Amino acid sequence: MYNNAFVLNDEELNVAISRTKNGYLLYIGDDVLPINLHKENDDFSILTVLGKRQAVMLAVHGDDVHIHMGGETYLLKYRNPLDRLAAKSRGAADDFIRAPMPGSIVSLNIAIGEAVSAGQTLLIMESMKMESTILAPRDGVVATVNFEKGQTFDRNAVLLTLEEKA
Repeated sequence: MYNNAFVLNDEELNVAISRTKNGYLLYIGDDVLPINLHKENDDFSILTVLGKRQAVMLAVHGDDVHIHMGGETYLLKYRNPLDRLAAKSRGAADDFIRAPMPGSIVSLNIAIGEAVSAGQTLLIMESMKMESTILAPRDGVVATVNFEKGQTFDRNAVLLTLEEKA
């Protein structure tokens, strides 16, 4: 059984999953749900929960999964268990700004010691010829910047760190 935490549209879910010969069992609290996901083609998959089948479209971007199902769109994010524990102790998980994928720095919009606000652009990175903007997850002060413009990094590399405003 694998214990994980996910955030579904800003709501944290503590779940566990185990494999069976016919699919998986999803444990949410005291509920146990038999589930299966079968890819039909490049456009959609069939999600079966408690025997009910539903067509779903999935788009995966790093640890984020965009799910389109029943006319609604959901964002499912994986939360690293270590980051979850750090977040419970004064929000420290948001102190480490990690690379969502391997890439390189295109531009840095901040400097060490600079105060930043939640949602502010920290840097722009490039991965596979696509640019991604990395935003501040919270208010803080830039404590470290670990890469310069043009430098490359791996997925989950700590790009920079934040600390509390004094």
